[in-house]
Parts: sequence; structure tokens; C-alpha cells
Amino acid sequence: MSKSILITGCSSGIGFETARTLHKRGYNVIATVRREDDVPKLKEIGMHVVNMDVTDSKSIDNALAKTLTFTDGTLYGLFNNAGFGVPGAVEDLNRDALRIQFETNLFGPFELISKILPIMRKQGYGRIVQNSSVLGLVALPLRGAYNASKFAMEGLTDTLRLELIGSNIFVSLVEPGPIASNFRKNSYQAFLRYINPHESVFQKQYEQMKNRLTKEGKAVPFTLPASAVVSKVIHALESKNPKPRYYVTFPTYFFSFLNYILPAHILDRILLKI
Repeated sequence: MSKSILITGCSSGIGFETARTLHKRGYNVIATVRREDDVPKLKEIGMHVVNMDVTDSKSIDNALAKTLTFTDGTLYGLFNNAGFGVPGAVEDLNRDALRIQFETNLFGPFELISKILPIMRKQGYGRIVQNSSVLGLVALPLRGAYNASKFAMEGLTDTLRLELIGSNIFVSLVEPGPIASNFRKNSYQAFLRYINPHESVFQKQYEQMKNRLTKEGKAVPFTLPASAVVSKVIHALESKNPKPRYYVTFPTYFFSFLNYILPAHILDRILLKI
């Protein structure tokens, strides 16, 4: 049997492109989606598709059980891609906004990892790839919930990597930066749901943010297609010595470098101008 990989968040963007490419590459891809209407386009390509809501433990259990029926009980790889961003100033974020951000971007992915690791340990090998963000390396204003969820992902993933040394299970982080996808559209919907801009001191900044989130096409320079991320995922899956981190776009390389060489107050001035 070909190598099996479970990929979360495959309805569009990075998840869809990764699932499609790895399927063509000969992997036994099990793609997960949250909505039933996203299933047909993936099945048409020829891969297995299961429904999974990473905020629901029962949904994770059911999806993993179904996945293992397609893989003879083994699993070579996991690409934790599912996630989204709740925009908003920190003082405007309520508990519900923070809860759904962390349930989706952190708690669900790591619950899935905890249930897959016994399988990988038993078989003696495995690859785990985490889709993080440039905002897991540096923080930008009005993105506090997302920043926090990705900073936490970075910390837990680094810890996991250390704990798995010698197990033949490798863990990598992918740091995309700006990628052409539905991320901005989904973020705008989250903004409308969780933030009340009319009662905020950040009304002016929210208007600017709204223009960016609803802009057609590329909203920021150096935006790359989802395929740029896929090439990094492939290296993490297939290299004998996968990297701990894979930077994708210029901003990710640039800000990871600045984060190491600049004092915080100087880096803050740069980040505030973005």
C-alpha cells in the first residue's frame, strides 16, 4: 500500500492543493472537511474524504476511526492544516472569540496528534507537519487571537519534536506567510461574528482592516500560490532529515531574521507600519 496521510482542512487553499498534489504523487490521501458540500470535489479527484470538525472530540474520533479503515490501521503522515483567524484588537476579544480560535487552531490539532501518536509509535515511524504562520514568529496588531494560537502551536510543536527524538517520528512546522486562499474571506466573517467595531477605539483601524480583508485578489505584496506551501510539505514528508521549520514566503524569512537580530522596540516600530 502507498504511504497514507491524513490532511485536515481540505475544502480550499493550502489543504485542497496539498491533498490534490499528494494524491497525484501516489499517496493514499485521506482529506478532511467540515462541511458536507465540500466532499464531492475531493472525491472526484479520487481520494478518500471524511468529515471532521476539529473543535469536536467526537468528530475527531469518528474521523480517525474511518481514516484507519482506508489505511489498514496505519498512518505514515499527518498534515494539520485546518485553521482560521479571528481579527480584532486584544481589548475587543471576548472569551468566545478566544475559545473558538484556540479550539480550532490549537486544541483540536493537538488532540488529533495525541490520538495518532500511539499508531505511529506502534508502527515505528511517522511524519507530522503543522501549518503555522509568520504570525507564530512575530505579532501584528489587530490579530491577537490568531497570533496567540500560532505562538502556542510553535511552543507545543517544538516541545513535541524534542520528546519524539529517537522515535523515528519527525515533526515539522511550515511557516507560510501570505498565501492566495480563502483565509481573508473567512477572517472577515469571523470579524463580523465576534467583534463590535462601533464600540471600539479602533474603529478607524477596523475600516482599513475591512478593506484589506474584502479586497479582491492579492491584498499584500509577496503573496504566493498554495503550491509554494505544498513543496515544503513534500520535503517534510520525504526528506531523511526533515527541517524543524520551513519558511515559505519572503515576509516569513524576513521577519524570522529580524526577530533574532533586532531589539524589541525597533522591531515593534517596523511591525506597526505594516
